[in-house]
Amino acid sequence: MTEGVDVPDQRGRTGLDQAGRDLTGNPRVRVRDVRLLACNWYVLRATTFDYQHADGHWSTQQRETYDRGNGATVLLYDPARRTVLLTRQFRYPAYVNGHPDGMLLETAAGLLDDEAPEAAIRREAAEETGHTVGEVERVFSVYMSPGSVTERLHFYAAPYSAATRTAQGGGVAEEGEDIEVVELDFDHALDLIRDGEIADAKTIMLLQWAALNGPFSPAAGGL
Repeated sequence: MTEGVDVPDQRGRTGLDQAGRDLTGNPRVRVRDVRLLACNWYVLRATTFDYQHADGHWSTQQRETYDRGNGATVLLYDPARRTVLLTRQFRYPAYVNGHPDGMLLETAAGLLDDEAPEAAIRREAAEETGHTVGEVERVFSVYMSPGSVTERLHFYAAPYSAATRTAQGGGVAEEGEDIEVVELDFDHALDLIRDGEIADAKTIMLLQWAALNGPFSPAAGGL
């Protein structure tokens, strides 16, 4: 008996080896086998499939996919004061791969779990920054690392002010979160991208959107 396949894993899941077996959207892809490699919390699979190349011939390929669920992120901005509200927290994967201290400046973000993206990002914004935001604007949805990670990240933006602060923020201590709330002048945040001090992809994408098409764009009268 295999945990996560025949018997429940620690999250009560079974049948984790079935993902992708019923895909029919691309006739050039035929999934042959899915093998569960790990399911400690997120799920690692090895999938074998046949792929038809542009010249018509078929080849058998194998890919490992890491399934951590989908997520959402939000850029909180104050157009009157030209500021954005970010977070700083320790990220071990960045630390072990060359970041000086692993303390990354980021937009508030989190996994959806069983929530809709908009509901999830409202919850994450409140937990991490202490701000209860009103209307949120959907910006786009992106596959952040499509070569190996299945996650689709939903991007939002929302204004904040002193009136939207309802708690201290800092994350959920019971989940091991230790988050610093950081308010930055928007132009300074752009400078930090150029200097490499903001190195998180989702944050860079939202800040550049804000400058090009969002609240600080020429069309919005922000520059």
